[in-house]
Amino acid sequence: MTEAKKIRIQYYRSAISTPVKHKRVIVGLGFTRLNQVVERVDNESVRGMVKTVPHLVRILD
Repeated sequence: MTEAKKIRIQYYRSAISTPVKHKRVIVGLGFTRLNQVVERVDNESVRGMVKTVPHLVRILD
């Protein structure tokens, strides 16, 4: 079986002064602390969440 393609995302900028919706997206992506890197399945829902907060996260190669 083939594994689903993964995407690595880093939470690199604080969400302190952002709207509550942005904070919920950060938690929804699975981040708990700054500079954390998580690996998620590369699908449209995750890409949409990253697109919502591009100023707070970055996609790593």
